[in-house]
Amino acid sequence: MRQIIIFIFLIINGLQFASRPPELSGIDTVRKAKEILKAHVKYKSFDETVAKHTFIRFIEELDPSKTYFTYEEIQAWDTPSSERIQKTINEFNKGSFSEFEQIYALFLQAIERRNEIEASIKGKEFTEKVDKQEFKNVEWVRSKDELIERIEKIRTLQIEAAAKIDDETKDRFIKRLEKRRLSREQEFTGESSTQKQHMLSHFLKAIAGALDAHTAYFTPTEADQFLMLVQQKLEGIGAQLRDDLNGFTLTRLIEGGPAIKSGVLKVGDRIIAVNHEPVVGLDITEAVELIKGPKGTKVTLTCLREKEEQSGKKMQEKFVVDVVRDELVLQESRFEYDTFDVGDGVILHLKLYSFYQDETSSSAGDIKNAYETVAAKHDVKGVILDVRNNAGGFLSQAVAVSGLFIKNGIVCSVKDYAGAVQHLRNFDPNTMWDGPLLVLTNVGSASASEIIAQTLQDYGRAFIVGDPRTYGKGSYQTFTLGSMNTKKINPKGEYKVTRGLYYTVSGKSPQFVGAKADISVPGEFSKLDVGEQFAKFALPNESIAPNFIDTYSDMHPFQRARIQRSYSSNIQKKITAFDPYLPKLQQNSEKRIAENTNYQRLLTTINEKNFDVDKIEDFGKNDLQLEEVVHIMKDFIALTSGTKKAA
Repeated sequence: MRQIIIFIFLIINGLQFASRPPELSGIDTVRKAKEILKAHVKYKSFDETVAKHTFIRFIEELDPSKTYFTYEEIQAWDTPSSERIQKTINEFNKGSFSEFEQIYALFLQAIERRNEIEASIKGKEFTEKVDKQEFKNVEWVRSKDELIERIEKIRTLQIEAAAKIDDETKDRFIKRLEKRRLSREQEFTGESSTQKQHMLSHFLKAIAGALDAHTAYFTPTEADQFLMLVQQKLEGIGAQLRDDLNGFTLTRLIEGGPAIKSGVLKVGDRIIAVNHEPVVGLDITEAVELIKGPKGTKVTLTCLREKEEQSGKKMQEKFVVDVVRDELVLQESRFEYDTFDVGDGVILHLKLYSFYQDETSSSAGDIKNAYETVAAKHDVKGVILDVRNNAGGFLSQAVAVSGLFIKNGIVCSVKDYAGAVQHLRNFDPNTMWDGPLLVLTNVGSASASEIIAQTLQDYGRAFIVGDPRTYGKGSYQTFTLGSMNTKKINPKGEYKVTRGLYYTVSGKSPQFVGAKADISVPGEFSKLDVGEQFAKFALPNESIAPNFIDTYSDMHPFQRARIQRSYSSNIQKKITAFDPYLPKLQQNSEKRIAENTNYQRLLTTINEKNFDVDKIEDFGKNDLQLEEVVHIMKDFIALTSGTKKAA
């Protein structure tokens, strides 16, 4: 039996790498699909709902950019009849996939048409301005003419970016675009046996994606790449990218990584060439492969940065920067801390990027060490636990970090696919800090971050401040491949599947809805369409009974008797000591934000109809959200001065 590891962190789905298809037959595919269904928290069989979702996902797997099919061609599967669905279900159980073979055959015809269109626009000059916001949530085109128009608009955006380099590079770029497209198409148009295996692997991707936002099937090549993400070990520049059609925008620079150490690169910069070769038009995985490389080697990035002149006109500045690659185990991006002066003491700001644990360190251990280091020199008056953009990590560490602020008690409950509930408890009654506590979150706070924020909120130990809601990932997944099994990847592919939901002590799950802020302090990403509610086929929110009173119902009687004596006498009770201060904290914060000109500029920008993260201006290079939360904490400390700390 392979080791199955549970992680709670958010992993980006949809990994796609050019590779040989897995060694699949129809029977293999049915067997693998049924394995996934059997383990899934909600869907147990290939029923009508799953069949409908699978049709949609299969079409999107083949044509994610919506530049091959027209709606008329795929309408029969986008809104399938009951007869078609039942036929598909019956065939699936027999190892037959005729409906998906039809769609695949149509895609091969669409590839031929796309080549005709590409030939017809070859050499054409594109001068009309195109707004990339058009491609934010595109629908299927209705005709060949609309298809041609869409392809031309995308090409316009790409060439516009390439033209920022030079004419010679622009010509190479156009050839590379064509080569990349043909290379992908050749994966589908190969020998008939290969076509069948490609079709079956895309079916498995489609049925996995049809179940929820986090269940996924990986080909062997993708499984290998996925392990690199899980292990968080790679060699590169330490940056996260987003594909914007006309380049790759830097959305995050990892603390301590080569990109941030360059002193030049900033979030919002757009990479248009790597080592003087244009990357516009490449798949994001291809661009990342070019940027990555051995430790100590140099990579040259050509970038664009939007600047506003005194006249108010927006201009794009082109610059070139050399970055020396390094090995990134993401150690530096795990945790950091600093302090803010308040009266005769300090506010301790703990920035936790993930919930981690290895042979040498852990989230809870590092936080405790930081607190003890600061407390040895200063009088700590308040603590801010900052989990913005923290996508999660080890569930055990979410429990351990929570335990730094509460006594014994249930932190999280997990309900599995069979409906069984298991409680995860803190067994250490000794708290690190029992005074004023704020948990700073944003829409990028997911999974384990949401557990700790909502649990501390449930117990009355902390107020949640920041974006109005968090990401909304209240599910956990299991993987068929352990991190040490890199040489044992199944030639038929691997998968991860959502096995259940988790709930905090109140019985609420953050699934879909996220953890709600007590005091709303909107940040620059708060208006973006980020989160489970924007994911296709996301699981709905659910709740269970509250568990402030531990009944030990999930424990064996012998275990129950053994722990009750020491555990029960130090149970964390739900407290209300800080509740009276919340209205005043909210009122003061709203007033400060309303009077802060710089903050109002930020809010105006993020509320624009066509807001894009690229449009965020340089607001004095300040973290306005954190600055306001520090003010809230100062108010919190003033209001509670002389008051007994939390019980």
